[in-house]
Amino acid sequence: MKKDNEQVAQPQKLLKKWLLPKLMILIAVIVIAIMAVIGWRNLFFSESKTTKIGFEDIGELATQSVSCTEVNTIEASRDFYGITIPFTQSKYIYSYDVEIKAGFNFADIEWSEHNKVIEVRLPAVEITSSTVDLESFKIYHESESIFRQISMDENNEALKTLQQRAEEDAVANGLFENARRNAEKILTAFFGNEYDLKEYQIKFVDQ
Repeated sequence: MKKDNEQVAQPQKLLKKWLLPKLMILIAVIVIAIMAVIGWRNLFFSESKTTKIGFEDIGELATQSVSCTEVNTIEASRDFYGITIPFTQSKYIYSYDVEIKAGFNFADIEWSEHNKVIEVRLPAVEITSSTVDLESFKIYHESESIFRQISMDENNEALKTLQQRAEEDAVANGLFENARRNAEKILTAFFGNEYDLKEYQIKFVDQ
């Protein structure tokens, strides 16, 4: 009788020895799967909030433009040991309007929300375009010597200098500051579509 009981218990021991580790592994896998699903759900929820804002898809956006009228002077002559040779002087005085725009690459803007404070990290403002209005050309003085004509290369270099000076003047007169203020207004409107700005605070900082 004892032998029969031992024969019955033996398969039960083997089953218990084999089944228990398998069952523990299965439980562990289920727990990990549940945790992973919860984690992925939270991550997806956070990402969906980001894409709803939509400004990442705007790309480069000019938030401020200014038109500058630049007067330029081109002079050329021939000289002999530092002495200007008479009748070889050429001189032009003229002006062009230059339209300059500044703004941001919105793809570089970063933001996060914590405790109802939305922190928006803005990249540096940059000039997005600079265009010389060729139709705005005005000539104030024109004299050209047949002995020293101003070349096309010299004209092109003078035009580049005029355009660069217009950009510098625009920046010096607050172009970047105005572009930054307007960008904050635009972004505030974007966030206002998704958040109640009576409850949330928007904080703009530099990257």
